[in-house]
Amino acid sequence: MRIAVTGATGVIGRRTVPLLLATGHQVTAVVRSHSRRRQLLPAEVQAINASLFDIDQLTTTFGGHDVVINLATHIPSSMFSMMFRSGWKQNDRIRSVGSRTVADAAAAAGVNVLIQESVALAYPSSGASWIDESVPLQPPANARSVLDAEASVANFAAGAGRGVALRFAAFYGPDADQTKMMARSVRAGWAPLPGARDSYISSISHDDAARAVVASLEAPSGAYNVSDDHPVTRDEFFAVVAKTLRVKPPRMLPAWTARLMGIVGEALIRSTRVSNGKLKAATGWIPATPSVAEGLPAAVEAALKG
Repeated sequence: MRIAVTGATGVIGRRTVPLLLATGHQVTAVVRSHSRRRQLLPAEVQAINASLFDIDQLTTTFGGHDVVINLATHIPSSMFSMMFRSGWKQNDRIRSVGSRTVADAAAAAGVNVLIQESVALAYPSSGASWIDESVPLQPPANARSVLDAEASVANFAAGAGRGVALRFAAFYGPDADQTKMMARSVRAGWAPLPGARDSYISSISHDDAARAVVASLEAPSGAYNVSDDHPVTRDEFFAVVAKTLRVKPPRMLPAWTARLMGIVGEALIRSTRVSNGKLKAATGWIPATPSVAEGLPAAVEAALKG
């Protein structure tokens, strides 16, 4: 198939593109800069400069393609900027206006399948209860635009073809700034997330997330959680990090500190135990690292060396 990918140079996109090539697909990367294309994309990928907010450019770009995969995001680069609504302005525009423009252009170009990035942190805090796709989204203030992104892919599915929304759990990997920040905080003796020790964190490695994107090419229309098999409590999560660093388990930030973290505090304190059963049943995808106990140590060690 001919597949166009936005966000192809991001941490998930640059893992997804080689997997698509390896399975015989032709890939077009929608990019803002040819310099990033040369640095991060395989030579056999066609790179086309186009704006996510220009429907004419995108319609032309998507012409002749079977699938569009929209992985474009703009997550704030520091914890400080994450605290303020202004730090999320560009990400909100990408998810609201950009996702709608991508979906409309894909429909106009005759694309058959649209795959859209979303986030599992849009689920409400649910204690130890498992969360599947039937649970209504209640996104925190910094992620309300995911409702717009999912509405755009649902509208595409209603009229033009198959539309898939992938609700990714919290990413981790050796090239994630969050992984480095988390490791440094634990080494200093503090867990960087507020909340109760027994509240849940659902995670997914960068590599397993990319494999889920490729698997979703065969998924029926709908929303799918992308998480590992065994979400863990905060206690378990930070015990893994501490053991990897050979330090004592960190002290936990009390729940009230979430109020000091601005717009992102509401998201960080949530307990989300996310089920991946729907995606596994629909596609046969299975995460290579079933929990952070298996995958996080290597990611932390590599991140601190980078």
